Amino acid sequence: MSDMASADPAATPVDPSKVSPSGMSEGAINYALFLLLIIFTLNFLDRQIVTILAEPIRNELNLSDTQIGLMTGLAFAIFYTILGIPIARWADNPKSNRVGIIAGAVTLWSLMTALCGLATNFVQMFFARMGVGIGEAGCTPPAHSLIADYVAPEKRASAIAFYGIGIPLGGLLGMVLGGLIADHYGWRTAFFVAGLPGIVMGVIIWFTLKEPRRFAGAQAALAAAPVAPKIPLKVAIAELSKSKAYINLVLAATVAAWVGYGLGVWTIIYFIRVHGLTPGEVGVWLGITSGVGGILGTYLGGVLADKFGKKKAGNAMLVPAIGMAIASPLFLFGWASTNWMVALALIWIPGILNSLWYGPLFASIQGLVEPAMRAMAAAIALFALNLVGLGLGPTLMGMISDALRPTFGPAEAVRYTIMFASLVGLLSAWFMWRASVHINRARATA
Repeated sequence: MSDMASADPAATPVDPSKVSPSGMSEGAINYALFLLLIIFTLNFLDRQIVTILAEPIRNELNLSDTQIGLMTGLAFAIFYTILGIPIARWADNPKSNRVGIIAGAVTLWSLMTALCGLATNFVQMFFARMGVGIGEAGCTPPAHSLIADYVAPEKRASAIAFYGIGIPLGGLLGMVLGGLIADHYGWRTAFFVAGLPGIVMGVIIWFTLKEPRRFAGAQAALAAAPVAPKIPLKVAIAELSKSKAYINLVLAATVAAWVGYGLGVWTIIYFIRVHGLTPGEVGVWLGITSGVGGILGTYLGGVLADKFGKKKAGNAMLVPAIGMAIASPLFLFGWASTNWMVALALIWIPGILNSLWYGPLFASIQGLVEPAMRAMAAAIALFALNLVGLGLGPTLMGMISDALRPTFGPAEAVRYTIMFASLVGLLSAWFMWRASVHINRARATA
């Protein structure tokens, strides 16, 4: 890491971002980024489509709110988080083929998504969702590592934010298509349709996506330069844990994910239970508004981070910190509304502000670490944010809803649950601000 790197120049590994692009044209880099965006879109489509299908699944399989939380969150997060780190170690190996890792991953998770449509009870659905998590663990760490090799450091926040657009875009497609298909053909068909594109994309990735490590120019440059030995896992974790900037970035991402994933599930159920919409209606209206808002927020966050982080790298994290601090209380006005259209309009702006963090945060992580630890640093952050955010966000909110149900009823219990969750975003904003302070201090010291 730049704030932890060795003072000995001979021990500093070559930055692949400065050598790998020499073997790729600008068009090839743009194609690679676009292809990775499609993959991440499918990643989130298959991950999140279960949220719009949660109510029809609950009704048919007779599930509790806690089981909905487990099905949408923890079942996926268990192996997704556990496998992320060893896959990242594999991706960080200079001899590995990150393209092959991603191609195999998308094929596996797509097949498991289709299998969700065959579940006849909670246990079968739980294990099918675990299979989706196993496959998706092989996507983002190697993708972030590839992007860091494709583009120059001063463009990484925008490039990673472009990749991050897959989150709201996948959520949009999952809600719109999932809701409409569920209304007309049933929730099982929605899973089958969602799984098919990924199988096709796995083949396209394998044959058309370029691995920078395979270019002769990059290999020659790396071979001629001094390269540090592979960093042991314990050493990597120990080094990362010494960085206050990295720790605050991980904490910020974890809390933001807890809020984001939890609201992603229970906002849908809120509109169904409180306002009486069907899954198809929620999928179209909420999917389009939140999807467009998320795309704008995610990309804007990367652009603003590149702009404000030029002079002081830590200032990039002030962008999402301010956004989330404003968004958290604004959400309450939407949740309190008794009209679904008013509620939808009132949560749109805070939804945009809540989406600013992905590009700045992960670009900041890539800028903190040396090349041999890029995928690992991303994977550890993903481990924390997905275990707590994805695993416990929907689950704990389901448990809160179940606890409030006897007093307030099923509809109002969901309303009060998401009100509480929205305010937790203030904690994430605080960690983002602290991360910006520590990044600037580390750079000033260096």
